[in-house]
Amino acid sequence: MSNNVKEVNGKELKELVAAGGAVVCDFWASWCGPCRMLGPVMDKMAQEFAGRAAFVKVNVDDNEEIARELGIMSIPDVYVFADGVVKTHHLGFVPEEMMRSFLTQNLG
Repeated sequence: MSNNVKEVNGKELKELVAAGGAVVCDFWASWCGPCRMLGPVMDKMAQEFAGRAAFVKVNVDDNEEIARELGIMSIPDVYVFADGVVKTHHLGFVPEEMMRSFLTQNLG
């Protein structure tokens, strides 16, 4: 488990997003190999982008309702929320440099 990325449930995610700040959420599951590979990348990104966004993760097996609401069909899926809404998302594992580029473009 990461020290930089907090695990939250669907209700907590909705509260964070509603607060209006930038939120980066990694939707994952424990059985998902690419999700486990992405974990350390997201941990590093949370360190690098500290102060620019809250970094959280939601286990889709434990939070099926929020996954259904957002239409998440495959994981890992990293969502960026801004001003209370989904700004964009990135599906699948990507190496550190690609995730850094994605976040740089979408966190302003």
